Amino acid sequence: MRVDYRSVTRHRRGILAAAAAVALMLSGCSPSAPGGAGGATVVSSPDAAVVQGTPKALATYYSQKVTWTSCEKTFQCATIKVPVDYSHPKASSIALAVIRLGSTGSKIGSLLVNPGGPGASGYDMVRDGATKIFSKTMRRSYDIVGFDPRGVKRSAPVACISDAARDKERQQSYNLDDNAELAQDEAQNRSDIAQCLKHSGPDLGFIDTESSARDMDILRAAVNDTKLNYMGFSYGTKLGATYAGLFPHKVGKFSLDGALDPSLSIEDISMGQAKGFEQEIHAWAADCLAHPKCPVSGTPEEAVQQIRDLNASYVDNPKQTQQGRLLTAGEFNNALAVAMYSTDLWDPLKSALTDAFAGDSSSMLALADYSADRDPNGTYSSNTAFAFNAVNCLDYPMTTDVAAMRADEKKLESISPTFGKTLSYSGLTCKDWPFKPVDKPHKISAEGAAPILVVGTTRDPATPYSWAVALSNQLSSGVLLTWNGDGHTAYGRSNACITKAVDSYFVDGKVPADGTTC
Repeated sequence: MRVDYRSVTRHRRGILAAAAAVALMLSGCSPSAPGGAGGATVVSSPDAAVVQGTPKALATYYSQKVTWTSCEKTFQCATIKVPVDYSHPKASSIALAVIRLGSTGSKIGSLLVNPGGPGASGYDMVRDGATKIFSKTMRRSYDIVGFDPRGVKRSAPVACISDAARDKERQQSYNLDDNAELAQDEAQNRSDIAQCLKHSGPDLGFIDTESSARDMDILRAAVNDTKLNYMGFSYGTKLGATYAGLFPHKVGKFSLDGALDPSLSIEDISMGQAKGFEQEIHAWAADCLAHPKCPVSGTPEEAVQQIRDLNASYVDNPKQTQQGRLLTAGEFNNALAVAMYSTDLWDPLKSALTDAFAGDSSSMLALADYSADRDPNGTYSSNTAFAFNAVNCLDYPMTTDVAAMRADEKKLESISPTFGKTLSYSGLTCKDWPFKPVDKPHKISAEGAAPILVVGTTRDPATPYSWAVALSNQLSSGVLLTWNGDGHTAYGRSNACITKAVDSYFVDGKVPADGTTC
């Protein structure tokens, strides 16, 4: 995601990545599940069946002994080595941080999970949200396993600029329609990229989705499962689909929730999200108008226009907040966008907008800070923004021609007057990236895979429902499950119908009828 009036994906997560943090915030941060750690160190080696068919060059990775130690009060943790470069696996390795919550009943296997991003922490998802997101039925039957993918937080993290520099950049505003300001933005971007290369080194060229998918097969062996059971959300659906395409016969139970269509270009993704976020801000407005103390009035369209007008007032006059920091038009838009991920954030947005219309932008800045993973003390709790760029610049060839980007901007604004400018100029982030893309958009069929559940939400702003339909059709064994609802992703935040359908699939092996709607 790009915020209007300047290039920003270098210092924030982007529109897809916000989902993971939203899920964690809403799930709470005090897990109290029984089982799991037991206070002991557990050393295990994958058995022969688990590593069967492994290429000789990767044998040491698949057969490595894994030491699980008690951590985070009720969990077990381990570090698992994977090669930096799968074409030269003996050259160098990195360590992935892994955490698991032990099953509370009769164990079927392990369930590997990824919250999205790219760049979000699966370790944090399990530590902070496992007992809220995953049902008791799932936790009885599976060890819930989270990991930080390569480049993320604890796993050879991509490092770029300091927290103070991130704060400073978020206070800047560039009008990218002006050539002089565009040049300033590009210069700042080049400076940031140089810092990424300086602090992250050559590993920065291997933070791509296919490499992470190959890592997941080593993780499968590390937990001693002959087939991988997996639940991916948002970008995690692309990661899961990529795994299925590479290892179709090792697919166990798979749920891909909030699906990203892997055949879409970045430009296509921006167009789809423009439509999705515009639809959702109107849904928010309709809900707000139906309740007392709504800060906007009239029809939903009139209400949204009032918000646009307020945002426009920040373009030339960023507002100083009670914290002494500025809220720019771009960060105002970030606050709007993050609230579209879950209806649980609709009331906080209502309150923040009420204050903003009254002249106090502090609560809008707090939402923008949350979107950027900034804690109140001024530290940034993740490197999601940096990893997001590293992955996307390797996964997608992007349009960097200024005329083409400006033409796309006009299309985006026509689709979404509220968020269109936010989603424009995506190619700037990768224009001067030091590593060329190693992949390109393509369809994934995963011929030979067991049934794969694709879960779509009808009014999902970040991964529009049509993408779930497309992915389920691409996958040779895809099964579409639909939640008629608002917000991003479904399992863990929707209704009992979705929970029962997904749980029955994983625990009892009951595949729902294709096209089931909850």
